[in-house]
Amino acid sequence: MKSDLATVYIVRHGETEWNFKKLIQGQSDSPLTKEGVKQAKKLSKKLIKVKFDLVFSSDLLRAKRTAEIIIAEQKLEIATSKLLRERRFGKLEGKPVQTLRAFDDLFAKLKHEEIYSYKSFPDVESDEEIVTRLITFLREAAITHAGKKILVVTHGGVMRAFLIKLGVSDYKDPVWVGNAGYIKLETDGVDFYVLEVDGIEKRKYEKLHN
Repeated sequence: MKSDLATVYIVRHGETEWNFKKLIQGQSDSPLTKEGVKQAKKLSKKLIKVKFDLVFSSDLLRAKRTAEIIIAEQKLEIATSKLLRERRFGKLEGKPVQTLRAFDDLFAKLKHEEIYSYKSFPDVESDEEIVTRLITFLREAAITHAGKKILVVTHGGVMRAFLIKLGVSDYKDPVWVGNAGYIKLETDGVDFYVLEVDGIEKRKYEKLHN
């Protein structure tokens, strides 16, 4: 890999109260559970040898709190961005995750590109919308901070859609991004090279949108 590539660790926040209750969070917020704090601390120890140059986080509290825990020993400032937010679920936020099962049959009939741009309701973001804003953020960060190690704390739905966009996963056999799971990649702002995934595996559907 070229030395001017930025190394980016994209991390999902720790478990929240709504995760535990299996409620759709979207851009609503709920605090980390004790388990969520524990997950973030465990990841901090796992990444202890990674000397980050910069830290970015979604401006939602669950992500920022996770970032604070991960870099507590490094004492870096955290810059937040709305581009890193979870998918907006509109009126579905706060409802049981099982509500999303209603779309299973529909998705089974749609082609990949149709699912990518599909909006279940006008106020719900599509995969295309959330991936576009994530990639916009990553491109700017990679170009501005070439050669740096960057921590980005965001959300499971965004990360899952990003992996599908990169061809690492697909809609027929998608992955579940666990709390405090991460993607390690290198990028020049144009191409993305996935080097490692941790805490990301195949799971049943209801876990995908936590």
